[in-house]
Amino acid sequence: MAVAQRYFDDLEIGDVFHSFARTLTEAEIIDFAWAYDPQPFHISAEGGAQSMFGAIIASGLQTLAIASRLGLEATGILGANVAGRGLYDLTWKKPVFAGDSLRVRAEVIATRAPRADRDFGDVRIRYQGFNQDNEMVLEYDLAHLVRRRPAA
Repeated sequence: MAVAQRYFDDLEIGDVFHSFARTLTEAEIIDFAWAYDPQPFHISAEGGAQSMFGAIIASGLQTLAIASRLGLEATGILGANVAGRGLYDLTWKKPVFAGDSLRVRAEVIATRAPRADRDFGDVRIRYQGFNQDNEMVLEYDLAHLVRRRPAA
C-alpha cells in the first residue's frame, strides 16, 4: 500500500503515522557493521555470544538508518523533504537482534511556517522504533525542512 505524497501544508501538530515492519537478517547486520561499526558484537555470532547481549545485535547506527527510512516512508514526506536540520534526543532503548522486525511511529510535534522567500517550512517529528514485541528500541526527534505543496 503506497502512502500519498505529503507536503508541509498537509502536516499538523499531533498527526501520527505508522510504518510497515522490516525484518533484519544476520547477514545485513554483519555487512553494515563491517562497513560502519565493526565491533565484535555486531560482526560475528561468537562476538555477540561473548557480549553482554548474548547474541549478535544490529549497530545502533543501522537501527537509526532503518528507522529513518521507515519513518520518511510512513509520513509521506520522502519526496518533499528538502533536508534535515538536526537530530535531537536520540536514545537506544533496547538492542535489535537478527530476526527482529522494526516498525516506526512518527508524530508531528512542531511546525513553523515558511519564510516569505522560501517554499519550505520547518517540521519536527518524533520517531519511535518498536520491535515485533511492541518494545521500544529507539526514540529521537528530527527537524525537517519540508517543501510546500506546489501551486496547481
